[in-house]
Amino acid sequence: MSWNQCPDPDLEVVRDAPVETVILPRARDLGEFEVRRALPSKEKQMIGPFIFFDQMGPAEFLVGRGMDVRPHPHIGLSTVTYLFRGQIQHRDSLGTLEVIRPGELNWMTSGQGIVHSERTPREDRAEGPDLFGIQAWVALPRDAEDTRPAFEHYGRERLPEIVEPGATVRLIAGALYGETSPVRCHSDMFYAEVVLADGARIPLAPDYDERGVYVVEGAVEIAGDVYEAGRLVVLRPGDEVTLRSRGASRCMFLGGEPMDGPRYLWWNFVASTRDRIEQAKNDWKLGRFAKVPGDSEEFIPLPEDDARLRRPPSEQPAAE
Repeated sequence: MSWNQCPDPDLEVVRDAPVETVILPRARDLGEFEVRRALPSKEKQMIGPFIFFDQMGPAEFLVGRGMDVRPHPHIGLSTVTYLFRGQIQHRDSLGTLEVIRPGELNWMTSGQGIVHSERTPREDRAEGPDLFGIQAWVALPRDAEDTRPAFEHYGRERLPEIVEPGATVRLIAGALYGETSPVRCHSDMFYAEVVLADGARIPLAPDYDERGVYVVEGAVEIAGDVYEAGRLVVLRPGDEVTLRSRGASRCMFLGGEPMDGPRYLWWNFVASTRDRIEQAKNDWKLGRFAKVPGDSEEFIPLPEDDARLRRPPSEQPAAE
């Protein structure tokens, strides 16, 4: 998706191990559907390589309507799209045309620059489509920021599934519970959908320094505290935790090793330097990015110059 300005998430600092921080996303109504953004926040820019984390929906569109995210550019990141309900048609400047369905994965690496659009397929609009899913952005390490753009689609059957009593884990990317996803990542990371029955327990070992649990549906208990849907629970390094489901629940486990430095974020651009952001802004303004075959009539224009540059937390003034 293209960046839409959302209010900063609220943060609750938790003093008791194993929870470090709880991030409460704040909703933004985009007209046709609502998004809830958990990352970035002012104090917490990333969890591992994850620098952007949006919940899309749940939404039900009117007959004839749907999601229409016009062509827009990205640099310095991979977009990671995963759906629980609905379908999205992806097109990009590489000539890709792919429809993503629930349980599947679209992994688009922008690198030096790519343009894409995301729309509800035409055939779905006649029935009043729905949409519910997560789109995350994974920042690329410095040595891959200017890699060639790429797109890969992974069907449900290609993503490892771990089934235990009361728990089903679909490993989207990285390594977890002794399994490794086939998704080609540039960072040491993990990302998984976890579906739990009422009362089910599941451990999350401290295999990575930075870990988060986003509660999509239901509620989970960690160390005696209950976290309801719409919370991103940031875990302390080094502590093994066990989640217990309160009713049926769905979570996303995410994280990895710390990035090789902070990032600047402006609109749809992520980079380790301000100069690279400025170059991308100028390239989009002057039409230097490639077009999207089959969807070149529209585009999202560059925001006004006063759009906020998201600087690393250490550089942000207290009043920002």
